[in-house]
Amino acid sequence: MDLTHVFEEWPYDPEDNIRVIAAEDGRYVLQSRQPLGIEQYELDGRPDGQHPDGGDTIVSTIEARLAEHQLSHGTENGFALDHEECVQMQAEGILFYYRYLLLFQLNDYERVIHDTDHNLRICHLLENFCEDEEDRDAVLQFKPYIYRMHAVSKAMLLVQQHDRPAAREEIRRGIKVIQAMSAVDSPAFQFEKVRSVNYLRKTLEEIGDTAPDPVFKLQEELEEAVESEDYERAARLRDHIRELS
Repeated sequence: MDLTHVFEEWPYDPEDNIRVIAAEDGRYVLQSRQPLGIEQYELDGRPDGQHPDGGDTIVSTIEARLAEHQLSHGTENGFALDHEECVQMQAEGILFYYRYLLLFQLNDYERVIHDTDHNLRICHLLENFCEDEEDRDAVLQFKPYIYRMHAVSKAMLLVQQHDRPAAREEIRRGIKVIQAMSAVDSPAFQFEKVRSVNYLRKTLEEIGDTAPDPVFKLQEELEEAVESEDYERAARLRDHIRELS
């Protein structure tokens, strides 16, 4: 089918390329206009509307299998994810990631919370039941970013509800959770961890924190020292940050 008329009806505009429309059956779907086409996402369930293995998602299917294992054995011990399941969860997580980026731009924080929670469940399954380090770290290296989006969406929802004190507390909790995450041997993990903590600290200031974190300025100085290759100063700053933390 020639899609020219569809593209002409909605010309590409990078400043206005997301919309929610009513489908023919009455449900609402999310659309994103790209330079060469249109992407369409279901607003609920899997973004692609699929039901793998008869379940709502790959994650829910694996969680059901885990529950059966616990019921049969009385413990989680012995439960393991195979390579194919890890690959399927990673692919599913990417679909949810694409959708929650769009939803965040629409300020649909409730759905962003739901989608980031889905991807955090993937992280939990991989951390506990994936024995292959490569399969596990392919997703876990981005866990700080996932949690950052989860925390800031919770905070923004509270701001919309005019509860800024609770929003600030949610951001502080997010910072602590990210700082406490077990290290992943990946440059992406270290980068996302630092960037996510800094992003949340700045968000904390923007929503009116009356007691800014003293570590924030030191963290900025540490980054400047590393960039300028002043490693002696960087080591001193790192030690000071650890003491304050």
